[in-house]
Amino acid sequence: MQIRDLPYADPGTPDARSGPRFLLWLGRNQLGGQLKAVCWGLLHFAGIAGLSVGAGLAVQAVVDRSGGRLAVAGGFIALCGAAIALGDTMLHRVAITNWITAAARVQQLLARKTAELGAALTRQVAAGEVVAVSTGDVEKIGWFVEALSRFAAAVIAIALICVGLVVYVPELGTLVAIGVPVLAVAVLPLLPRATKRADIQREKAGKATELASDTVAGLRVLRGIGGEELFLGRYRAASQEVREAAVRSARMWSLISAVQVLLPGALLISVIWYGARLALDGGIEVGGLVTVYSAVTLLLFPLRHFEEIAMAYSFSRPSAKRAARVLSLERTAYEDERGGLGRVEAGARPAGDLYDPVTGLLVPAGRLTAVVCGDPDAAGRLAERLGGHAAEPVMSASVLLGGVALDDLPLDAARGAVLVQDKDPVLLSGTLAELLDVPSSGDVAPERALFAAHCGDVLDALVQASVDGSGDPLRSPITERGRSLSGGQRQRLALARSLVTDPEVLVLDEPTSAVDSHTEARVARGVKELRAGRTTVVFTSSPLLLEHADRVAFVHEGTVTAAGPHRELLRTEPAYRAVVTRETEPEERTEGERRAEREHRVRARAERARGGEYTTGVGTLDALDSALDDGLAEGFGAGRTGGFPGERAGTRDDQRTDGLSDRHHGAPRAGQDGPRPGQDGPRAANSGPGNGPRTGHDDSPAPATPRAQEEIEESA
Repeated sequence: MQIRDLPYADPGTPDARSGPRFLLWLGRNQLGGQLKAVCWGLLHFAGIAGLSVGAGLAVQAVVDRSGGRLAVAGGFIALCGAAIALGDTMLHRVAITNWITAAARVQQLLARKTAELGAALTRQVAAGEVVAVSTGDVEKIGWFVEALSRFAAAVIAIALICVGLVVYVPELGTLVAIGVPVLAVAVLPLLPRATKRADIQREKAGKATELASDTVAGLRVLRGIGGEELFLGRYRAASQEVREAAVRSARMWSLISAVQVLLPGALLISVIWYGARLALDGGIEVGGLVTVYSAVTLLLFPLRHFEEIAMAYSFSRPSAKRAARVLSLERTAYEDERGGLGRVEAGARPAGDLYDPVTGLLVPAGRLTAVVCGDPDAAGRLAERLGGHAAEPVMSASVLLGGVALDDLPLDAARGAVLVQDKDPVLLSGTLAELLDVPSSGDVAPERALFAAHCGDVLDALVQASVDGSGDPLRSPITERGRSLSGGQRQRLALARSLVTDPEVLVLDEPTSAVDSHTEARVARGVKELRAGRTTVVFTSSPLLLEHADRVAFVHEGTVTAAGPHRELLRTEPAYRAVVTRETEPEERTEGERRAEREHRVRARAERARGGEYTTGVGTLDALDSALDDGLAEGFGAGRTGGFPGERAGTRDDQRTDGLSDRHHGAPRAGQDGPRPGQDGPRAANSGPGNGPRTGHDDSPAPATPRAQEEIEESA
């Protein structure tokens, strides 16, 4: 595999059971490049070993005063130099190729896994950890793959040199053959501690990277709340921990390096001393002593690769472990357990109503359906479910599109049929044209999508920030994650990108949460007009969006409890009204608190009927409560004005007490003609006969509202 052939057509299926297994799998897939590197490494080390032989021949030729043998030795040394140059050059070239191709393979695997998991990835692993794996960890893994071939070549070369020395000079060769393996394994007792310290350093560095990534992502918010110094202090502390861990790790590696220098030096001194004794005794020639000395000296070079491979493995093992953890993540799939859904043919694109059997949510085909959910997290999970292949911890039935289970479709087919835009869509860096260049039906032009999303001010801002002066907003660059734009501008660009795709079903989760009300109303109209005849689901509690929905479904405690037009749900569903109008639900009350509230309501009506003071004795309260129940319930049931016998309907006292009751339930106060300035939705919708604002004194009977009847019945 050459660098020019990247990327891989198929990076393969990794063995992600553990870090070492992943490294082994990666090495097997790089086997061709590894063998090439080993061959060039052997040529390189053979040239190095040949230098010692040439030097010994040359010295012996000088001692023997043989010019011919000296010339031959010189030619041999020149040949060894050429072998060293060629071998070292090609070894470096092939080893770096192995490094780059291995890193590219890992990055492709990570990219594929990221695309497969989608939004589920960041719920299973921190975004900063993904960044750390795809940057620094990939380099560490590539380093180990690159160092492995040089280490293998060094091991083979050392073994051959030792055998040659034993054959050439048995006395000294045996000493070298015994001493070199001892040098190679002398650092092994130190490796576990060095590896442990390296793991700690990598762990702390990963946490610091996660903290930095999260801080940069939320920098705009941090500046808004004045939290920059707090997070800066946290990052400084994390950075200091990384520095201290790196220093402790470096101390251990410096000790290993010192051992790698001390022991070979001791071996070299031993060889020289013993060789000199042999030469003085006539056991070996001077040239033989020079050959052995040169060989031992040059052996120090391949021995360094033992230290390098130990460092590479200690640093790459935690990196491989983290990469394997990310690559082992899977979506929870239960196709085999669902049963009865059947398999659809490849390439089939279902259409029709969208139905979720878990919540009972039904989205009619070709209509704009709004979903109101009091819990934003539950809304996000439901939005993901509607897209199919959701990462759920518990088995559940699949969402059906036109009667076809989305989970039984291939992932790409399900994504093509249903597109889900989550709460925090990501804008990739590049030009606006590149941002909108997404797989689509081709029926919606980018200009129409931008107009529907009301992106006029965004286009103006991009033109002003453009550096090429072309005046074309589509050629204007967008910074990473759109950080140069406001939150509302980013939301609208992401919405335009989703509209361009023109899927069969488009699911939008809070698409205008960062947009002002004026712009939100225009966006709502634009989306409805552009998506006419297409199925659209919007998760929102904004009255401006709900007003434009053809149908609204209210999800409470994981189940659709009501569905219908927005205004109708406001009148008939108190829980829906509480969510949309942001009313707070009353907290759980004690028996004493409930009794006090009950006493207050009974006393108010008793005072109007009797014109006297009210005592709070239990017997009196029960008697009045019973009278209230007996004297008024029938009147409310018949649609008449409720009150004690002789009570005058429509008095100012009646207005005042009804106003207290209405305010408790979020209705307009007495004298209020409609919604307050800037208020839209349910309060205006609540005005009407018997439930709207009353002005002045009115002696005519006023029909009681269902809410008031429920209140009286509750007090009874």
